[in-house]
Amino acid sequence: MGWIKTKWTPEQADRWTKEDYITFIISPLIYVLLALGVAFSLLLLWYGWVMVGASIILLIVMIKIIDPKLKAISEDYETKQKKYLEDLEKIARWEE
Repeated sequence: MGWIKTKWTPEQADRWTKEDYITFIISPLIYVLLALGVAFSLLLLWYGWVMVGASIILLIVMIKIIDPKLKAISEDYETKQKKYLEDLEKIARWEE
């Protein structure tokens, strides 16, 4: 998937891009396919299993698309949180 960006800075990852729109379209499709697929599979209809399989494949694709953005934002948040906790510790100890 060369057309999907995998390297993000936290500032870039915080903005909406085509990757977000793709996952915005794929995610409800996954839920619908999974719900219908499970229902049809319980009725022992072959196309229910196909729907479940398609929803799993789409889920993997969605994770591959959105995970790099989420990791970039998460790492930025963790560094900010660590700095905040260090500052809070200094304040609690009455240090400057």
